[in-house]
Amino acid sequence: MNNMRKKGTALVIGGGIAGLLSARVLSDYYEEVVIVEKDDFPVGPEDRAGTPQSFHPHRFTQRGKEIMTRFFPDFEQDLAEQGARSVLNKTVHNMNQYGSVVVQYPRNDYKFSRALLEWVVRRRVREIPGVRFLPKHEVLRLLTTPDHAAVTGIAARDRGSDGQEKVLMADLVVDTSGRSSKLTAWLENLGYDVPQPDLLKVNLGYSTRRYRIPPSQAHLIETWDTVIIGGQPANGTFSGVFSIIENQIAEVLLYRPGGHYPPTDAEQFEQAVAQLPSPLIAELLQGLEPITNPRGFRVPALHRHHFEQMDRWPSGLLVLGDAFCIYDPIFGQGMTVAAIEAEVLETSLREQWEAPRPQFEQRALRSIQAAIEPAWWLNCANDLQWEGVEYAGAEPLKGISFGRKYLDLHLERATAGPDLKLFGLYWAVNTLSMSPREMLNPDLVTSVLAATEEGRQWLDELTQQYGQPLEHVWDDIVPSFSEAPYPSASR
Repeated sequence: MNNMRKKGTALVIGGGIAGLLSARVLSDYYEEVVIVEKDDFPVGPEDRAGTPQSFHPHRFTQRGKEIMTRFFPDFEQDLAEQGARSVLNKTVHNMNQYGSVVVQYPRNDYKFSRALLEWVVRRRVREIPGVRFLPKHEVLRLLTTPDHAAVTGIAARDRGSDGQEKVLMADLVVDTSGRSSKLTAWLENLGYDVPQPDLLKVNLGYSTRRYRIPPSQAHLIETWDTVIIGGQPANGTFSGVFSIIENQIAEVLLYRPGGHYPPTDAEQFEQAVAQLPSPLIAELLQGLEPITNPRGFRVPALHRHHFEQMDRWPSGLLVLGDAFCIYDPIFGQGMTVAAIEAEVLETSLREQWEAPRPQFEQRALRSIQAAIEPAWWLNCANDLQWEGVEYAGAEPLKGISFGRKYLDLHLERATAGPDLKLFGLYWAVNTLSMSPREMLNPDLVTSVLAATEEGRQWLDELTQQYGQPLEHVWDDIVPSFSEAPYPSASR
């Protein structure tokens, strides 16, 4: 924290991961931070009713973990004390339509359920002086000045027995209420013109079942990190993921975009696991005890808002997390993007405290949008390979047709070798540790395409299309991602 004096009150709408991270950042700048959450908070590490996706697998990428560790030092030790396990040197088996890559996980990371992570982080946030929680309160609307130019607080309804409406005043309100956010409606009711969001119509569904690992199968815990059987767009097969979380519990996820949903019936779920392109997950489940029925979750469309494009925006208001943009959960980027956004919020606040300027909120929103762009672009490029997935945006996504094709060819070359350097680069980019430009550069692209007949043919077509070598027109082909924050460009 800088040495500047804290001042005022900040309200955070939503007590999920994005809200907890936001509160942590805001606590360095505001005397009081209030987290307003519609649910009651469980006493232990349990799923909240208002987050139906909470039961399904969650993870931090390496970049997300690094940010979380900076905000909450040694938080993984808290996870370990509750039964989470290290996956250092455990086996990762990653299969796609081009083959399999098997490696030993190189870092001392921990696997956990979303419920356990939230509980651990919430305990840390409760310990921060000046931060308090207001659970079981539904935010009804924003409060503003008479001309609606500034947000001054919120009106919230107590979801307890009395249903009383409360007025909470604040110097800054941050909406982190997730995919159910009412921010667009609130702004429109105040007379603001809100741009239509970009939509990726994925019609995706996923189902998750949990299993207890008995003592007779304890060797699995010492052997395995994750098994990923990637879905094959050309064949329309499900993706399957096996992983082990805390307290000797394994979970299996089935997933597919395009409107063909995995089953939630227990018998049909097990049959679908057995029909995956590899029998490995079904074999690992032999001898494990199912402890839940499969639970499903469906996402008709992913959305990315463009609040940063609005001609007018009220001072005293920001938005982060799924309330701004939601992602395909199979890529495990959502919590990491929320952590990156929290760092953007921190940078924006520090700059504003050091040298106050008008339109702080608009600048912050533009920076948050820049942080969102790589994950959104990668989601679109990957999911548009599936039949039944459609993009609907106010403007075309630059380079997305190129990205759809190249990502697939890059993965083929990385897997078929295997070329672990290319494979590692693919995952570093898709887990947001490196900019897409590290993979989408003309030298590397030319090298990858030149390795196969299909690639050489496409390379010739691209050269003919643009009339000159790729390096001369590269900025016309793919986005620059130049404003997106990455570790190499950080503090």
